Amino acid sequence: MTDSATLDTESKIEQVENKLASLPDWRGTTLTRLRKLIKEAIPDVTEECKWFKPSNPTGVPVWSHFGIICTGEAYKGKVKLTFMKGAFLEDPSQLFNASLEGNQRRAIDIEEGEEIDASAFKALILEAAALNKASKSKAK
Repeated sequence: MTDSATLDTESKIEQVENKLASLPDWRGTTLTRLRKLIKEAIPDVTEECKWFKPSNPTGVPVWSHFGIICTGEAYKGKVKLTFMKGAFLEDPSQLFNASLEGNQRRAIDIEEGEEIDASAFKALILEAAALNKASKSKAK
């Protein structure tokens, strides 16, 4: 028998899968590849879609571990991964290339045909999760 928490988790994963399926071009392929890297870095990452609205009925994919790590959005000419606490992360590979002036967030914009350094990206994901966990511990 499946409990309601498992069903809820499965429906959230299905939301993300539906979002990616709704992007049948390079943007969907790019977000799918990034999702795979996120899940490789943190196998028990929570994923779901949030912020549903008429202009975006499938919502925005969100990956969390002790808090939101990043969101993944598809725009006409780019895929944008926004890290909620990106301003506090080390980025030796300089993956962040957008929203650099913010006090909290940093983003990675990926245009069609661009590749991202998988190892550097996974390191950034792990660092963001560790920062979330440390922030949660301090809050207690």
